Amino acid sequence: MPHIKQVAITGGTHGNELTGVHLLKHWRSDPAQVARSSFTTELHLTNPRANGLNRRYIDQDLNRQFSLDDLNNTALLGYEHQQAKALNALLGPKEDPRVDFVIDLHTTTANMGTSLIFNSEDPLVVGMAFYVQQQLPHAKLFMDPGERLSDTFLTSVGRYNGFLVEVGPVPQGLLRADVYNETQVVVMHCLDYLDAFNRGTLPNLAGQREGFCFVEKVVLPENEQGELTAMVHPDLQDRDYQPIAPGDPFFMTLAGDTLAYTGSKVVYGAFINEAAYYDAHVGLSLMDKIQIELKSEPTAD
Repeated sequence: MPHIKQVAITGGTHGNELTGVHLLKHWRSDPAQVARSSFTTELHLTNPRANGLNRRYIDQDLNRQFSLDDLNNTALLGYEHQQAKALNALLGPKEDPRVDFVIDLHTTTANMGTSLIFNSEDPLVVGMAFYVQQQLPHAKLFMDPGERLSDTFLTSVGRYNGFLVEVGPVPQGLLRADVYNETQVVVMHCLDYLDAFNRGTLPNLAGQREGFCFVEKVVLPENEQGELTAMVHPDLQDRDYQPIAPGDPFFMTLAGDTLAYTGSKVVYGAFINEAAYYDAHVGLSLMDKIQIELKSEPTAD
């Protein structure tokens, strides 16, 4: 029997990221587009209340509520806490998931183009990233591997620690045709990959590909009152996935002075000046450039 039987495509995890929301509406009206004969595809709007208000979240970021500890913590009573528990019941439970693979659709205000984000070194997941990039060479691979049960992302509710599709730039609360179309193309490749995996017809995949591994988030400079005193430097703005060397312009103060990057090695930026992170005054994420290995060819049972 095919290893992959149930695939969930989810959107609206952040309620003001409208690409996934409207793709779900489109596919519900034309389900043949996401249907594959070797598995069942489900479509789920994951944060309907936030979407109805065109807000990222109501009480807390839904895509940070899926660790096993949080899902089992009955004292967490916020709207997204409860929504995470409901989604875990629908797709999981996380300890023994009903759904094999979750593809979660996101957008970013940062100049990241098409980013394929995954938190697993499993050959099935890495193979999907390699396959999609083989079809779309401009796509970037962004990984932060960890244990599925402690992972906070919605994608971790599936049996495999699935796949987050992140496309931008696009403002929050806005549909942009090129971002919408690109996301749709990525999802079609993801579904084709899983179908080929089930059928044993995967094409040859590279043994390794260039990618980026998360290092840390960087907070914008603040004063003692927690007020911003600087912003992303114009020389860094829109330079996602580009190198940042020690001494490079990093921030610019409100008075116009340059603050240099003080790290000790070359790193790479992502989510640079992401609007969604301003609630925590996060200016960007730093990453290492790495070679991601496909440790073995994915095979169906």
